[in-house]
Amino acid sequence: MQTELSRQLGVEQAVFGFTPFPAVAAAISRAGGFGVLGAVRYTAPDDLKRDLDWIEAHVDGRPYGLDVVMPASKVEGVTEADVEAMIPEGHRAFVRDTLARYGVPGLAEGEASGWRITGWMEQVARTQLDVALDYPIRLLANALGSPPADVVARAHEQGVLVAALAGSARHALKHRDAGIDVVVAQGYEAGGHTGEIASMVLTPEVVEAVAPLPVLAAGGIGSGQQVAAALALGAQGVWLGSLWLTTTEAGLRSPALTRKLLAAGSGDTVRSRALTGKPARQLRTAWTEAWDDPAGPGPLPMPLQGLLVAEAVSRIQKHEVEPLLGTPVGQIVGRMNSERSVQEVFDDLTRGFERAVDRVNRIAGRNGG
Repeated sequence: MQTELSRQLGVEQAVFGFTPFPAVAAAISRAGGFGVLGAVRYTAPDDLKRDLDWIEAHVDGRPYGLDVVMPASKVEGVTEADVEAMIPEGHRAFVRDTLARYGVPGLAEGEASGWRITGWMEQVARTQLDVALDYPIRLLANALGSPPADVVARAHEQGVLVAALAGSARHALKHRDAGIDVVVAQGYEAGGHTGEIASMVLTPEVVEAVAPLPVLAAGGIGSGQQVAAALALGAQGVWLGSLWLTTTEAGLRSPALTRKLLAAGSGDTVRSRALTGKPARQLRTAWTEAWDDPAGPGPLPMPLQGLLVAEAVSRIQKHEVEPLLGTPVGQIVGRMNSERSVQEVFDDLTRGFERAVDRVNRIAGRNGG
């Protein structure tokens, strides 16, 4: 599974693995792929430094990258408190009532909620970048459009490739014009924030639009056969995120969430604005259904929704309230029916890829090779 891009980055397999878990990122790179650590949860620079130190010590000299969430433009002088003050009381009451209906306990006194908007603010992403560029990262990916021009230039000065996610050919062209090196074509099937075009349609559209820039296919990919299909569509690799959630290295702290992921089928996700205010594919739960119910107030726009539900999501996760418990995940969750190591996932991907290539060779009248 080698391509021009994988050879340029010095990896054996053209599999790029996005994950919030340092142990998974390191294991992906050790297995011959390219591990990409998601940085959005690191609001303290020292925490990111600690985990990048750990990756450096466990990656066996293999290449890896970082994924940040940095808007191309910013609004000056707006603080988190300013944004929070914009949340209507009726929405706060809806959160309180929903949690009470399911008996969700509160957090301990003085305990802060986990995810906050701060990881999505440009100044935080810039501190993450300051830390990361002290390490030999080979790729900087941005999940929220093209990063600012000075960030692209700074990465290029240090020999770091810049990638950006796109949900349409139009978005991809904007990335190309912004000097992006790699476009990740993220289809409708993908977990997290995603657009409305399926991977089978999106990938070749983006490949054609930005040629000769390399394109990675994302969304609905969890087998070697699907990797082969992505490369046949013109991609130079695949970008996988959901597949790593049930690996042993991920070590999800919630046994209940792990059970839900392993039991879920491909039809058990929903593209909902319940988590951040932007459409994001996630497990369908009583929480997403409450927010998508026309009788309710409906989600607020980003970033208000993320601030509104941050504490509620932390309480649901901490107390493992199963009806409400969910996570961003793609439709490929239907294949995630057992806990496996990252290496076992790679072994399955390579075997499936070889079978798919052999099958196409037979169809084309070629006897192997």
